[in-house]
Amino acid sequence: MRVITSRRSFLYGSIAAALLPAACGGPPKVEAWRDRTCGCCGGWVEHLRAEGFEVDDKLVDAVGPHRQALGTPSDLMSCHAGKVGRYALEGHVPAAAIRRLLREEPAGITGLSVPVMPVGVPGMEVPGSEPSTYDVIAFGADGAWRRWMRFRGLETA
Repeated sequence: MRVITSRRSFLYGSIAAALLPAACGGPPKVEAWRDRTCGCCGGWVEHLRAEGFEVDDKLVDAVGPHRQALGTPSDLMSCHAGKVGRYALEGHVPAAAIRRLLREEPAGITGLSVPVMPVGVPGMEVPGSEPSTYDVIAFGADGAWRRWMRFRGLETA
């Protein structure tokens, strides 16, 4: 009888352990669209994966239609597009900025962008070069935008 109880406990414990990540929401899931010929975008995807995000990495011939569908303002476009939950992502947005967005869920914000490609953003690291200081921009459906966070490389500034 003791062996059966142990096996049953082990089985129930294994099932509970397998279901726990799903019950807690699991890792954040990012859908990414990037040009087949761009090398730096792959670095951003790898940064997110290393930070615990699940990334559906889609190589496409044209990123523009995905940006339009996400509602990214034209003055905030960069080199690739993404989506996490209900939020658009544009360019090399660091994982820390995405986590804050998901944690706070601010009213009126529909996405984040790093509209330029500064040295030191995920995927744009240049050995021997000092990382740039840059802003992550939060934007809304009305086209208005504001600074969300400031970084120097991957560190908040």
